[in-house]
Amino acid sequence: MSPSRHPRITAAAGVLLGAALVSGCAGTPAEPGEAEQRPSAPVEVTGTRITVTYDGGLLVLDPDSLQPVADIALPGFLRLNPVGDAQHLFVSTAEGFQVLDTGVEVKGHGDHNHYYAGDAQLTDQVFTAPEPGHVVRHADKVALFSDGAGTVQVLDPHDVMEPPAAPVWTAPQPHHGVAVPLADGGLFVSVGDSEGRSGAAIVDAQGNQLAANDQCPDLHGEATSGNGTVLAGCTDGVLLWKDGEFSKIDSPDSYGRIGNQAGSEESEVILGDYKTDPDAELEEPTRISLVDTESEELQLVELGTSYSFRSLGRGPDGEALVLGTDGSLHVIDPDSGEVTERIAVTAPWSEPTDWQQPRPTLMVDEDIAYVTEPSTSTIHVVYLPQNKVVDSVELPQVPNEISGVGEVHAH
Repeated sequence: MSPSRHPRITAAAGVLLGAALVSGCAGTPAEPGEAEQRPSAPVEVTGTRITVTYDGGLLVLDPDSLQPVADIALPGFLRLNPVGDAQHLFVSTAEGFQVLDTGVEVKGHGDHNHYYAGDAQLTDQVFTAPEPGHVVRHADKVALFSDGAGTVQVLDPHDVMEPPAAPVWTAPQPHHGVAVPLADGGLFVSVGDSEGRSGAAIVDAQGNQLAANDQCPDLHGEATSGNGTVLAGCTDGVLLWKDGEFSKIDSPDSYGRIGNQAGSEESEVILGDYKTDPDAELEEPTRISLVDTESEELQLVELGTSYSFRSLGRGPDGEALVLGTDGSLHVIDPDSGEVTERIAVTAPWSEPTDWQQPRPTLMVDEDIAYVTEPSTSTIHVVYLPQNKVVDSVELPQVPNEISGVGEVHAH
């Protein structure tokens, strides 16, 4: 995303939207009303769409106004994950991973993209998975983990509407797990059972185990860094897969759980949470972890405010972002650990005990951070280069999860 994708951001940044859109291009966007006169003609828009869940369905939002272009009724607790093709999302439902078409097709033109809008729709394409779990994009592939069956499906994101292939790997025992596609065609997979996870293994493209490590109690979450390292969290540190070997970095506390992480291709440092009370029903941590995957060092940073598992993100230059319960977006230098900015976004808030309940949530799309505020049914837009809230829009429903379609590349 660039500032030209959002008129309010364009005004704040002093960028001419029209010049950015038509530079070097033939033709002009459709005039108002042209879509009604010629329904089959594509309508050019400024960017990809944002999707939010609510209790009872999905809202697909226009990139400029952030008003709904589609309201899709769907029961149950819904989770969202980008497929990785800049158009589709996986919606976790009772049946598995169902594909949502956000309705905007991205077409590359030289050094930039054009975006053509159609109807958003929940397709009939479902990747069957009892208890659908983690979705991980890495090495130009996406892996879908079924907690109920222990199966892993891997696909090219651009083939998401092709008939689903058979799982490429099945865990010896189903568990709440994760799989990360590797560049050589193999997988980083969790090892566990219904009682928990003990570590991870590396399997090749044929499913043969090549390496394993059982020193990561209650392994949870994953992230990758700019140097290609895969990291998973443990109750006593983190487990790394780097240069063909496992290594462990211990937490400074005997119980120092790092269960949620955010990586960036622009940084060798991975951002994580940090919890120290194994008996807490709801721990409210005020420290975050920064793991340097190159030096294999772990640094803790005190924020002075708590946060939730939906508070972590990364900026366009790899900066670490944490949405605090004080209502501020904390911008952190990942190398030094210095908090460089605190951007006031929402009112102070408290994390609900039930993890499925709405709470302010951070989603970053390149240089724009979107922050939901369920108490006012609002979505806030933060332009990161200026450390400034440039827009706030009220939604017709209380937002829970929020997702974009992932990083957009010209093709």
